[in-house]
Amino acid sequence: MTTEKPTIVLVHGAFAESSSWNGVILRLQEHGVRAVAAANPLRSLSIDAAYVRDVIASIGGPVILVGHSYGGMVITEAAAENSAVVGLVYVAAFTPDTGESAFTLSASAPGSTLGEALAAYPVSTGGNEFAIRPDVFHHQFAADVSEDVTALMAATQRPVTEAALSDALAAQRPAWKDTPSWHVVAELDLNIPAAVQRAGAERAGSRGTHEIAGASHAVAVSQPDAVAAVIAAAGKAYLASVTEAA
Repeated sequence: MTTEKPTIVLVHGAFAESSSWNGVILRLQEHGVRAVAAANPLRSLSIDAAYVRDVIASIGGPVILVGHSYGGMVITEAAAENSAVVGLVYVAAFTPDTGESAFTLSASAPGSTLGEALAAYPVSTGGNEFAIRPDVFHHQFAADVSEDVTALMAATQRPVTEAALSDALAAQRPAWKDTPSWHVVAELDLNIPAAVQRAGAERAGSRGTHEIAGASHAVAVSQPDAVAAVIAAAGKAYLASVTEAA
């Protein structure tokens, strides 16, 4: 293990894009922490995880993976048996076990109203793609973010394929079984119910779970200080473990 500060790799989920991490990145940079927001393709779980593994490989040092929403699926797959990943942070995210998909997990507890908010249309590669309708984006995705900001978020959202949300985690041993994880729970999340987030944190043996009262699914946008603090805790824990081992 190296005493080098880990690089934070942030993976957005469906209906978002890399700039959704801007507030978190600014706060990490203020403390001299390097952060990279990966452009999650949102095409299929295997494609998306392979891309994130490429991003990890390009860094050439220890990495803490942070996933929002469906990004939790991606980081769990990408970090499986990947020694470069020294910590995982799930932000209003799925924490899947082998064989589970975003669709199955989202229905594992009541409370999601996402299905009613989606527009679906076919794509040339086959199947359908989903986006959140602009007229309901604020309420569904980011109720605690100002409407002028959410109007931009709705216009720049990255649609996700039905295949990506249907794909089951293929890793025979999910990354959270071997890599320490931290979790941010958004209390009023309408995409992934807070109960689903809490259950994922519990079974992963979370090293620290921070539930944010009143937070929407877009908690990284509305509460960047709190999210950055949880990421910082993961980084400090890694450096402490390296120092202790030395």
